[in-house]
Amino acid sequence: MKKVIFSWGLILFWGCSSNLPQYWDQHSFYKPAENPILSADSTYTFFCPVKHEIVRWQQADVFNPAAIVKDNKVYLLYRSEDNPVATYSQRTSRIGLAISEDGIHFEKYKEPVLYPDSSEFLHYDYPGGCEDPRVVETEDGLFVLTYTSWNLKTARLSIAFSRDLIHWEKKGPAFASANDGKFLNTWSKSGSIITRMIDGKPVVQKINEKYWMYWGEYFINLAWSYNLIDWYPLLDENGELKKLVAPRPGKFDSDIAECGPPALITNNVIVLLYNGKNATDENAFKKLPKGTYTVGRVLFDTNDPKKIISRTDSYILKPTLSHEITGPYKAGTVFAEGLVFFQNNWFLYYGTADSYVGLAISK
Repeated sequence: MKKVIFSWGLILFWGCSSNLPQYWDQHSFYKPAENPILSADSTYTFFCPVKHEIVRWQQADVFNPAAIVKDNKVYLLYRSEDNPVATYSQRTSRIGLAISEDGIHFEKYKEPVLYPDSSEFLHYDYPGGCEDPRVVETEDGLFVLTYTSWNLKTARLSIAFSRDLIHWEKKGPAFASANDGKFLNTWSKSGSIITRMIDGKPVVQKINEKYWMYWGEYFINLAWSYNLIDWYPLLDENGELKKLVAPRPGKFDSDIAECGPPALITNNVIVLLYNGKNATDENAFKKLPKGTYTVGRVLFDTNDPKKIISRTDSYILKPTLSHEITGPYKAGTVFAEGLVFFQNNWFLYYGTADSYVGLAISK
């Protein structure tokens, strides 16, 4: 198998069960030769309850996957787009499901599992669709999905619940109730709920009797919740959204700092992988093409999830394969959204070129 090796820093992961490695050696991640592991397929069809017609729901692209382990299998919830000839922002996205025994070779569920429908949330979800999921599991086996509702006007971070990863109950925009609705119509995306390793898998974890979620696209904010449905963002002294992690001129994240997979509590730190976009002007990081998406890492204090302990000065994963420097972002894209511990390895799933699903694995 061909391996592409990256030079990554070392992060210690404590609290795993005794039969699991107690560290995550990031310098040994590689991209397996099977990349890309998922691609579009025009043979998959679906009766759209909004259009009232058959659509080829993953004809254009598949990318930006959430990931979780269930019944000793890896489940991917991936974004798909339907119409390759439509303007990029005019396509409808739906979330598909794929299942794997080995974490590399996947079998797709024939129809999408989350999509615009006739529910009360249609005006948030349509016509742009349901995008960019992240998924976590609670201690009692409830799956919680954060995703973007896109109506071609405002992106809204939304919530859905499931017990089987197939049938989902939409709960609506995450910030609908916060501050008397102040942030309902604020652009919001990319929710990374904080988890902790329990019995070898990440499980949603409370801190100080609350659930916590990093979120945001142009900068990273923090929000809390009592019920995983209604979320309240962190505000600054002026009552505006607090920018915990903001773009930095001259670095890999000089244009955008956007949440990646669900955050993970380790030994006294919270690890958040995030996606950085390089600027397209004089603020760009000189060692990357302008506009490139790469993956970085930030560590927060476990007792104070808004307090930053450290942040990488450079990327830890970048586009390297030919198919990763094509598509809508020809400068190159790796956009991480799914991270699982599976068969004694960490599997990091990412969208690439807004066209495929990619994978990096730890040894």
